[in-house]
Amino acid sequence: MQRAVLFLLLLLLAPVPASLGGQVQEDVLPTSAGDLTISFIGHGTLMFEYGGKVVHVDPVSREGDYATLPDADLILITHEHGDHLDPGAVAEISKDGTEIVVSKSCEGALDGAHVMENGEAATVAGFAIDAVPAYNIVHMRSEGMPFHPKGVGNGYVITFGDLRVYVAGDTENTPEMKALEDIDVAFLPMNLPYTMTPEMVADAARAFRPRILYPYHFGSTDTNELVTLLADEEGIEVRIREMG
Repeated sequence: MQRAVLFLLLLLLAPVPASLGGQVQEDVLPTSAGDLTISFIGHGTLMFEYGGKVVHVDPVSREGDYATLPDADLILITHEHGDHLDPGAVAEISKDGTEIVVSKSCEGALDGAHVMENGEAATVAGFAIDAVPAYNIVHMRSEGMPFHPKGVGNGYVITFGDLRVYVAGDTENTPEMKALEDIDVAFLPMNLPYTMTPEMVADAARAFRPRILYPYHFGSTDTNELVTLLADEEGIEVRIREMG
């Protein structure tokens, strides 16, 4: 009986991810054509609302209750791993006219999806999108086998009015990332060992200098390390948000 009571208390006291049982954290950023609302669903999952349209990035059912979230005008999938590609979540938020963009590694996984190759630019659902290569250089699954091989995964630069937002996907601080220009907002992953260390994120940020930097998909990595690394870097604001 005592064990049952203790178990019940632990359940009641356990934290509930905001995206599943509580209020999703949001930021609102002004653009030249109205506000952009960013919802931090969880892990690598984000939602953008702008100009009456909704953009979901890497929707995954275990990160959010998609029955309660608005349907998508545009869905962006960075790569094929199960914590980024969830056909059930995609189906839940799809409606007539929903456009889906996927990386090469997801080709054939979702009916009607448009495959964007690394380096390709397109306008989809009224949004200008650039596909940025996302891959590992250092971190390997085994010798010669990176967690994310070059050429198959995407990050995306999405333009909202005069605001250019970069969602990097699962990647390290690649030359292509560091060569980006005119990025206002960047979401850079920091979950180890699969993506970047705080030092890698700081290195990339110093190279392409986003005005606002959100570490996301950071798992158990200490985000304060990144804040410390960029504390003296003028013009780059590091914002830490709960990701479920």
